[in-house]
Amino acid sequence: MQKKLLLLFCLVSLLKTLTIAQTAQFPIVQGFGGIYEIPEATERPDPNGNYKIIIDLVSASDDPKQINRMVDNIARMINLHGIGGVPRENIKVKVAVHGGAIFTILNDSYYEKLYGTKNPNLQVYEALKDAGVEFYICGQSLIAREMKTTDVWDGAEIALSMLTTLTTYVPQGYMLMRF
Repeated sequence: MQKKLLLLFCLVSLLKTLTIAQTAQFPIVQGFGGIYEIPEATERPDPNGNYKIIIDLVSASDDPKQINRMVDNIARMINLHGIGGVPRENIKVKVAVHGGAIFTILNDSYYEKLYGTKNPNLQVYEALKDAGVEFYICGQSLIAREMKTTDVWDGAEIALSMLTTLTTYVPQGYMLMRF
């Protein structure tokens, strides 16, 4: 009898683990920002809503040889909306890159000079761009660090500043998030 109870307990524990353990999903941004479905979630994004988001990306990388978790967090935020049923065309995301985050968007050759490795963030930026995200690099942050516009990834636009980028898009209805 005890063996049967133990077997039943183990079976129930295994089934519970299988329902909790999931594989990361990438509904909009392919390969980055992996997220998980939460079937019990009652608060979810409106699948019929239109989302306009501008991200103030300022956080530096903890380790320059790893993807900056805040860059990956942009992909997570988009994928969470996607798993919530929001179609890609209903999510408009712009990113203003400045401060310590400026180093995450450097081209490979300049990044290698600084850190001895290729920029691991560029693959995330490319996937985000493929998902429709627009990037603006703060020109003031570049000058403050004695960098040139040719030192950065060519998939972004150069902005006069992060400040003017935010003051341009927030009045147009973009929600501001800071990463």
